[in-house]
Amino acid sequence: MPRNLIRETVPKENETFLGRMDPPPKERHSPVNRPVPSRGRSSCSSLKMFLVALSFAYFAKALSGSYMKSTITQLERRFDIPSYLVGVIDGSFEIGNLLVIAFVSYFGAKLHRPRIIAVGCLLMSVGTFLIALPHFIIGRYKFDSSIRSSVNSTNTFSPCPASSPGVLSAGDNSSEVPIADCERDFSLSMWVYVFLGNVLRGIGETPVQPLGISYIDDHALEENAAFYIGCVQTISVIGPVFGYLLGALCANIYVDIGFVNMESISIAPGDARWVGAWWLGYLIAGFITLLSAIPFWFLPKSPSMPVDKQLEKSSPEQANSIKEHKYQADEPANFLEMAKDFVPTLKSLLRNPVYFLYLCVTIIQFNSLIGMVTYKPKYIGEHYGKSASTANFLMGIINIPAVALGMFSGGVVMKKFKLSIMGAAKFALGTSLLGYFLSLFFLAMGCENSKVAGITVSYKGVKGLSYHESALYVQCNADCQCSGKDWDPVCGENGITYASPCLAGCRSSSGSGRNTVFDQCSCVATGNLTARVGLCPNRNACDRIFPYFLTLSVITSFIISLGGTPGYMLLIRCIKPQLKSLALGFHTLATRTLAGIPAPIYFGAIIDTTCLKWGQKSCGGRGACRIYDTAAYRTAYLGLTLGLRAVSFLLCTWGFVVLRRHVRQQERGPLTNGAAAGVAELEALRREETHGGSSSDQSPQNSDSNPERETRLNQNTICCHCE
Repeated sequence: MPRNLIRETVPKENETFLGRMDPPPKERHSPVNRPVPSRGRSSCSSLKMFLVALSFAYFAKALSGSYMKSTITQLERRFDIPSYLVGVIDGSFEIGNLLVIAFVSYFGAKLHRPRIIAVGCLLMSVGTFLIALPHFIIGRYKFDSSIRSSVNSTNTFSPCPASSPGVLSAGDNSSEVPIADCERDFSLSMWVYVFLGNVLRGIGETPVQPLGISYIDDHALEENAAFYIGCVQTISVIGPVFGYLLGALCANIYVDIGFVNMESISIAPGDARWVGAWWLGYLIAGFITLLSAIPFWFLPKSPSMPVDKQLEKSSPEQANSIKEHKYQADEPANFLEMAKDFVPTLKSLLRNPVYFLYLCVTIIQFNSLIGMVTYKPKYIGEHYGKSASTANFLMGIINIPAVALGMFSGGVVMKKFKLSIMGAAKFALGTSLLGYFLSLFFLAMGCENSKVAGITVSYKGVKGLSYHESALYVQCNADCQCSGKDWDPVCGENGITYASPCLAGCRSSSGSGRNTVFDQCSCVATGNLTARVGLCPNRNACDRIFPYFLTLSVITSFIISLGGTPGYMLLIRCIKPQLKSLALGFHTLATRTLAGIPAPIYFGAIIDTTCLKWGQKSCGGRGACRIYDTAAYRTAYLGLTLGLRAVSFLLCTWGFVVLRRHVRQQERGPLTNGAAAGVAELEALRREETHGGSSSDQSPQNSDSNPERETRLNQNTICCHCE
């Protein structure tokens, strides 16, 4: 053997050398001595078709998921339920996912994966349609309004009917609701259909990611697999953008569009009683998801030609490595042996201090992230006085692209600067801390409460919160038979909002719909004693703050997302190869169970505590919140979000110390052992050379394997640093 072959350890030189030693490919011929057409082109086309279909499925599931987030406020108002119950509905998706994820991940890989994904997309579509079903069952939406009887009429009527003194103590006409209306009030339980539909969506989404990504990784060429997976992930980022934009469009359309005279509707999209056409977006999302299921039915189970072609071009040892890396769907598996090894393997994984701390940190941060994202459109609407349509539009057009750009930029930074494990950890922690400190400024970007008589101010305009219904009744409306539970706000000439025309002491009205004007309002006591429909627009200071809020929101979203990719790579690099799949799977399971399900529920429950005025269901009982204490809402929402992240930083500091110690220990051990093993192998090669008894046809085999062995040795030594 020539001595210079021992020194050929550079991968590029190995590939060149191995390429020269490969025998020329033999051309296959048919019985009529004609070349047989290669199946590589058709197999490649099948894989690319699968890639396109999977990208579309990712887009569809991301669109429907983000649209669900955008309809949180609409569902709360339509079904008259509190925020925590909407959080239960939102978390039901994770419940459905967790019910079948273990079975799908294990058994799905052994079956026809494209068709399993098709079934999943079909279930997602059925679940999305099921969510929209209650709209067609419960009838038309009815909201509290004092001017309903004057629709299409310019005749005057009195919102404040005269009554005897003593009626006020009984002053709640909610008991006068006809029994027939209560019997037809199905909305009390219709949210259960939304819950079940979202569970079904979660079940259907389960096979899309694990089976789709594994299918690409198993059948694509090794150098193309990462690119294909990156394309799929990129397409999935576009889905939320369109989901929130669809939510913005539907939230601006009245829920019963086409079935009511819109001129008779006295509320606007910014009103707390407004409900958009939430059901329309689910029908669109369900149809798109249904279309995504069709291509998978016609794709083959295993287009294995690209892998076979890769094996032909590789050396024997490389071919063995590829066979080990690629999953063999037809391999028999002993379930009992796998079950016996599962618990010890999981214990070994959780005893890794770096992985355990990383898991705890991400669970806490995911609680903060999921709770914040779920209720951010609601926060923008309630705190800054924006409609649900505007809030969803801003989320889709500004925040989501900033997050996507941040994740992409983080990957670029990591690749360009070739960050090590410690470098990735420092970068992720630094960006997260910077984003956290910038987020503290949100606490200062507050708005004052709307001036609502008897709730946030007195009838004379003095600031002061009141949680008692009795504060709504004063001398100026003592002669009216008013209900303290109604929410039909009117704006007086004095700039104060009143909960209803009756509580404003209005004696007459003119006009119809949104143009209704109330006259002789004794509680206004200014000007012409008139009031008009809706809240008073007296939050000019809040409108000036809002652009700064949006700018800071985009900046913090981008900065925090910068550390997403390096943080994920930190997880992958510090796990032994044989535990990597289990580590990623258990990480997904833990974050969905301990963050995806509970976070929307307790965030919603805490937000409910800041409500000042609750709506009333037609048959009695508390409905959806009509107005919040702005300062308390801001403190609860932002305080909980920032508080959870602060706790995670304490664990991050501990984890950073453990990671540094772990890396140093691994650097000392593998480097020494790896160098000794490398010297021993080189000495063995030299002894083979000195014997010189090798025949000429044995040399190619030795020269083909020795550089590969030495290169593999160096790679194993490097990889051991992270284990």
